[in-house]
Amino acid sequence: MSGAASKDSAREAILARVRGAGVESAGRVTREYRQNSGWNRAEILEQFAERTAEYKAEVIRGQQSDLPELLERVCKQRKLSRIVVPAGLEVKLPSSLTALHDEPIPLTPEQLETCDAVLTSCALGIAETGTIVLDGGPGQGRRVLSLIPDTHLCIVLESQLFGSVPEGVRALEGSILQGRALTFISGPSATSDIELSRVEGVHGPRNLVVLLLEEDT
Repeated sequence: MSGAASKDSAREAILARVRGAGVESAGRVTREYRQNSGWNRAEILEQFAERTAEYKAEVIRGQQSDLPELLERVCKQRKLSRIVVPAGLEVKLPSSLTALHDEPIPLTPEQLETCDAVLTSCALGIAETGTIVLDGGPGQGRRVLSLIPDTHLCIVLESQLFGSVPEGVRALEGSILQGRALTFISGPSATSDIELSRVEGVHGPRNLVVLLLEEDT
C-alpha cells in the first residue's frame, strides 16, 4: 500500500469513529454570575451617561422632541455639514445640514470619506460598561457607515438602556438568531502601541457624540 493510500485509509478510519460516536448532552449550564444590575431607570440613565463619557465620548442629554435643536447645535459647534443618513432613520434634519442617504443606491467608500459625520440610531445601550450596540436594524445602516466618517452621532433612547451586560445580551437574542452582525461601541475608535501611546480613529470614527434622549411624556 502506498503512503498516500495509507493516509487516506487512516483518515477514513478516524472519520468513521467520529461519525459513530454518540453525542452526550452537556446538560444545563449553571450561570452563577450576576445577571442583573439591580439599578432603577434613573440610575441606569445616570450610569450610562457617566460611563460613556469616561470613554471620551460626548454625551448630550435632552428630550426626544429636542433632537432637531440638539443636532443643529452640535453640528454647528463641530462644523459638521454633510451627514450620512441610513435607511429607516426617521429624523428631521436642520436646514443647515446636507443629508446623504444610503438608499436606494448605497454610498461608496469614496463618498463616505467626503462626509463629516454619520447619524444613526442603535439597538440598545448597556449602562454598566457605557456600551452602544448596533445590529444593522432600521436607522442603523450598514456597518461601514459607522466606520468611515470621522464623527458618529448616535441616538440612544432612555427606553433602550439596560443595566448589565447579561441583560443587554439577552435583549439581543432576536438579532443573534437572525444572524445579524453586532457592533459593540465603547467610545471613539482608539488603539495603543506597545508603549501605550493612544491613537484615535485608526479603526473607525475619532469622535463619538451620543444623543441620550428621554421620551416625551
